[in-house]
Amino acid sequence: MERNGRDDIEVENGYDLEDDHVNLYDDVKLVEFRTNGFLTIGGFGNYLFGMSETVAKQSTEYRDAFKNPSLSWMIGFLFVVSFLGLFSVVPLRKVMIVDFKLTYPSGTATGHLINSFHTPTGAKLAKKQVRVLGKFFSFSFLWGFFQWFYAAGDGCGFAQFPSLGLKAYENKFFFDFSATYVGVGMICPYIINISVLLGGILSWGLMWPLIDTKKGDWYPADLKPDSLNGLQGYKVFIATALILGDGLYNFFKVLSRTLVALFSQLRGRNAIGALLIADRSSLEISSISYDEQRRNQFFLKDQIPTWFAVAGYVAIAAISTATVPRIFPELKWYYILVIYIFAPALAFSNAYGCGLTDWSLAYSYGTLAIFAIGAWAGASHGGVLAGLAACGVMMNIVSTASDLSQDFKTGYLTLSSPRSMFVSQLIGTAMGCVISPCVFWLFFKAFKDLGTPGSQYPAPYATVFRNMAILGVEGFSSLPKNCLYLCYGFFGAAILINLIKDALGKKWARFIPNPMAMAIPFYVGSYFAIDACVGSLILFIWEKIDKAKADAFGPVVASGLICGDGIWTLPSSMLALAGIKPPICMKFLSRGTNTKVDAFLGS
Repeated sequence: MERNGRDDIEVENGYDLEDDHVNLYDDVKLVEFRTNGFLTIGGFGNYLFGMSETVAKQSTEYRDAFKNPSLSWMIGFLFVVSFLGLFSVVPLRKVMIVDFKLTYPSGTATGHLINSFHTPTGAKLAKKQVRVLGKFFSFSFLWGFFQWFYAAGDGCGFAQFPSLGLKAYENKFFFDFSATYVGVGMICPYIINISVLLGGILSWGLMWPLIDTKKGDWYPADLKPDSLNGLQGYKVFIATALILGDGLYNFFKVLSRTLVALFSQLRGRNAIGALLIADRSSLEISSISYDEQRRNQFFLKDQIPTWFAVAGYVAIAAISTATVPRIFPELKWYYILVIYIFAPALAFSNAYGCGLTDWSLAYSYGTLAIFAIGAWAGASHGGVLAGLAACGVMMNIVSTASDLSQDFKTGYLTLSSPRSMFVSQLIGTAMGCVISPCVFWLFFKAFKDLGTPGSQYPAPYATVFRNMAILGVEGFSSLPKNCLYLCYGFFGAAILINLIKDALGKKWARFIPNPMAMAIPFYVGSYFAIDACVGSLILFIWEKIDKAKADAFGPVVASGLICGDGIWTLPSSMLALAGIKPPICMKFLSRGTNTKVDAFLGS
């Protein structure tokens, strides 16, 4: 019996692919991953929060078109839209995993990682990793606690440290001592962190100071700093143009590859159809390894009936079509019905493309929904809120479809029951529909400046998504002077950069910056890019000293830094809700300002 490649390693390392511990671990992982996934697709940092009054007041258009977050409607909305993607992709799981043999790189990596935990060597390494994780988790948590004592007011604390000088600080260039961003920098590829830094230098170092000199010419000089008719508008809309250019390019690239690969595989299946009928057993023996035959057998033995998936999709779609318009009256039932008619095809396209490239284009599909439904509804019928709500519906469907397909691939490699995995996804989805809104609600109540530019949590994508909805409804008439031409330029630049990257090949493409990463600091500034680059520098030096240890423990150290700092926000939120404020305000002043303060106090 033939065994090759990764299968040799798995058998030689001595773990049993049918071990119940492997299957249980995989099911628990699915519940946890699915729950955490709602922090992204739940829209708390983009489309959902983009509906809020806080974000709406930052614009001069449609300031009255808002719907403030409420725990009840957020949970209800997620419950009626989040399960559809799971049912839409179930009938095609065999086609994508067994027939087309799509790789799903993240799912494959997770499967091999889970399997490695059940080898003697893997178990020993895992114990060391847990100890390192605990150390850096504790350090990050205590560092967050220490910083809290010095942040008694606005502009106070280590997060406002002008480490590169006061002038650089005014233009958002400073190191803010965030363990989270340092950890993110250790996880993200080097080119992503460099791209973010380049975007910050281009925008806050060059463009915004130059456009600011046009005050009174390109836009009125007496506008508020957060007005989208002024400098803020250039920041938001140019960033949006970069994101759209990058997103649409990759959307059509993945879609074209998906269609070409699908057509080729279907032709290949038809071409060998006669061979399969004439000599099926000999062909399988010669081309399929023993381990692959076992995986196919286990993957197909617990079938989820197609009629059950179709009936579940239709039933949930009917409930959702009737319920969502009660939450968002602007989103009419026939808008939702049209989305649900096209959603299975888009969900399959996203899942298939994710299997080829490991990229989920949920944001791109959501953007298309914003423009399509927003333009259909129009300004007079609540097109802004309708577009944002439609984005949420679409993103939940296509994202859950690709996530489930990744997890099916993981289960295929670990010999987990597809039926139990599907149930785990349902449980994780239900938990995410409750837990994620509760966590967001805690932040929303604890931090009154949430979503405000310049605050600790500016929520830049909420503003970007809302302005996409405004563009879909109103067109380009809302843009400041010359902003449209700049948007055209950066939209085209994003496409050109991607074309160059694809033309150069893998060897040189890794040195080409990522347009979407460059767009992020256009709005929020470069402070987190500097933190991330510090994380990249730490990892780079570590790899030069001991690459094996860096590969084994780098992601663990980064996870500890991120998790510790993230967990600290919970007690920090509790203290804020209880009205307990830090005792010290640590601020940094220029020499001239300090002299004036001393003179004032002396008088």
